[in-house]
Amino acid sequence: MNAKKIPGTGGNHYLPYDQRSGGASVVFFTRDLSAAGLQKIYDRVSQVLTGKVAVKLHTGEAEGPNIIPRPWVKELLETKLPEAHIIETNTFYEGSRYTTPQHRETLKINGWTFCPVDITDEDGIAAIPVHNGKWFTEMHVGKHMLNYDSMLTLTHFKGHMMGGFGGSNKNIGIGCADGRVGKKEIHSTGKTSDMWDIAKEELMERISESTHATVDFFNGHVCFINVMRNMSVSCDCEGQEAEPVVTPDVGILASLDILSVDQACVDLIYALPGGGGKTMVERMETRHGLRQLSYMKELGMGNDRYTLIDIDHDDAVITAAEAVEGIQPGWEPDCYNTFPGRNKVRTYYENK
Repeated sequence: MNAKKIPGTGGNHYLPYDQRSGGASVVFFTRDLSAAGLQKIYDRVSQVLTGKVAVKLHTGEAEGPNIIPRPWVKELLETKLPEAHIIETNTFYEGSRYTTPQHRETLKINGWTFCPVDITDEDGIAAIPVHNGKWFTEMHVGKHMLNYDSMLTLTHFKGHMMGGFGGSNKNIGIGCADGRVGKKEIHSTGKTSDMWDIAKEELMERISESTHATVDFFNGHVCFINVMRNMSVSCDCEGQEAEPVVTPDVGILASLDILSVDQACVDLIYALPGGGGKTMVERMETRHGLRQLSYMKELGMGNDRYTLIDIDHDDAVITAAEAVEGIQPGWEPDCYNTFPGRNKVRTYYENK
């Protein structure tokens, strides 16, 4: 008889850096939240991208206010990756991206029309192996994903209603799983009428195993960029209903180590001065989202220790506290906050 699967614990407990052990990876950091800043940090991790490149990006629900600015992505792709495709999958829930026709209309509304967008589960799904998984032996993804040789994981770091936070792990783990099978396997036991009946540590572990499958599939040809801007406690999948942003913008981080880049973002949130990270910390801990980090480490997906390289200052090695030094509590919109949402911001930039 198979042993009962039991989720781990501690997803509501933050482990300070000096209590961690093991190796350390390199994480690059810039405060430059702009198209130029994105390209500058991309150059530090792009050496692993070869062949046909997929850009895994959360393109957002219709008129979502917090997605990565489209002009930044457009300039990056036109300058650095002119042959790349953005990849997405349809959603598990019934919203503006539930079916492929709905999804394509939403892509137009949100302005993702400057390059090909491959909805990878449009024509079906594929199963890829999960090595050393507790919950899965395989994960179902959009079958078009298998057509790519490498992946740029371009992530809007933010909170998440169920995951606590959404970094590169969530972007891949949920975002590459197909809308009908893979996402259901992650979110639902299928034993109740609640399609979201898996939560807390078990959900974090399932997300991480899904990510593990995709990262293994690309076999070293994957890099990770997290943009810490417009960090609502809500995911971009909540669109205009996302909670107002109150956490200050921080910068952009990148690494070849998925655990290190997500861990560094979490560390910067905890290090924000003046209580600036309070709302995000509460969201992460109440959802037990920190289990994403500890379980990725258990799966051998990376290191929770890292060397943080400040590319704005001659590659100086800095701490998380030094990275966020001087950032004032509170959030101010920039010229790319183009949709109203709950923040009620529409700007001159988009009306030019």
